Amino acid sequence: MTAIFLDLDGTLIDPKEGITLSIQHALRELGADVPSQNELTWCIGPPLHDSFRVLLGERADIGAAVDLYRERYTDEGMFEADVYDGIGEMLDGLRDTGLPLYIATSKPHAYASTIADHFGLSHYVNGLYGAELDGSNSDKTDLLAHALAETGADPYKSVMIGDRMHDILGAQNNDIPSLGVLWGYADEGELHMAEADALAGDPEEVPEIASELLGLE
Repeated sequence: MTAIFLDLDGTLIDPKEGITLSIQHALRELGADVPSQNELTWCIGPPLHDSFRVLLGERADIGAAVDLYRERYTDEGMFEADVYDGIGEMLDGLRDTGLPLYIATSKPHAYASTIADHFGLSHYVNGLYGAELDGSNSDKTDLLAHALAETGADPYKSVMIGDRMHDILGAQNNDIPSLGVLWGYADEGELHMAEADALAGDPEEVPEIASELLGLE
């Protein structure tokens, strides 16, 4: 079986407001230094536990930081986001391939499902795979391995679409071709260095490039 896997944050939605404000809330409550929102955009994409280890150090109570983050995020932060322009048309184009679409996100699936429903993304996809609240499957390699096992998809005949190196490396570690999107939160050159199989600068380019990677054209 062939499948198309899609990252959520930075690929389908711009979650900057909710994520960065919730991180600031956690840091403030812990009495730590609080970077600006723009200084925290690198936290969009990687597993949350990993981001707090960088922000607070390995000896910090990462669990407490995550709990404080979720305190604000589940109340309001998850809805402080916007769907990128052109995503609906992009998803329609991907659905026209006749292949199943799945969201694959490092965000806990309990939150990701609520977000996908809230922003009208759920009806475009066949399913959603996310991390557990304890952090398991937050690494994209583990997550995609889990998604492949659950769907029975052939990795060589599938594609992973995402905006950060974590998406690309996770795909590579599972033998899935990767398509990096340039409108998200990757640093300049990040997706080139990660050696994505293809790059898209605009959502309207994605269906055609994905079809080429999948050998549909």
